[in-house]
Amino acid sequence: MKDIYLGFKFAFSYFTVLPINFKQTDDLSQKNVLSSMLFFFPLVGIFLGAATILVYTLIFQQLGMTGAVISAVLYMVFYGFIHTEAIADVADALYAKHSGKDPYEVIKEPTIGAMGLLYTVAFVIAKVAVVGFLLLNSMFFEFLAITLVSRFALLLLIKLYDFKSTFVTLLKNALSNTTIIFGALSVFIIGFLLMNLVFLPLFTVGILSSIIIAKLLGDKLGFLNGDVLGTALELTELLLLVGISLCL
Repeated sequence: MKDIYLGFKFAFSYFTVLPINFKQTDDLSQKNVLSSMLFFFPLVGIFLGAATILVYTLIFQQLGMTGAVISAVLYMVFYGFIHTEAIADVADALYAKHSGKDPYEVIKEPTIGAMGLLYTVAFVIAKVAVVGFLLLNSMFFEFLAITLVSRFALLLLIKLYDFKSTFVTLLKNALSNTTIIFGALSVFIIGFLLMNLVFLPLFTVGILSSIIIAKLLGDKLGFLNGDVLGTALELTELLLLVGISLCL
């Protein structure tokens, strides 16, 4: 039970801006803790989405479009842009490879280049616009379902591919089939409660999109790492958000 609790705390401390503390004796590198952390990762998406909706409905809804934009930005703030910043690194690495440079060295640099900045700004504008659109149209359940699917997809990517990353490899070794099965069951139960049978095509598109995006980026770069995972999550989430918006 302690490992499950530590994994729960680890998921929320790592993937949100919540100020969660750990004891010096807590060993977060244990397989059971990491497996638990991955299990709770999709639920972090639900928490972030719910927090965004709560802030929007209680505080900013009266401001109309302005309030929706502020709330959409806060959604990204709530997870500390941890996945968004990966887009800058991946964009720089892709353009560096076109120039004959080592993309892995570029992706590990602490600074970003012009192309990374431009692609990240373009992505943020697009995501804020579409999340704001969903909030304005009260598509709250759809938004929550997307935050769930986009994060669960990363568990499958970690299981399917090999990574040039010590931490992600550690996660891969800790991720058991049991964790994926119970995680999938949890996602389906929550998803069907939110959207009924409509959740099934959303889930299918989200998983396939994530796998394809990761494969394409891996082929272009010659490797996969945590930044590619973050980029896959963000692009999958944007694709689902736009798709749902078009279906309105």
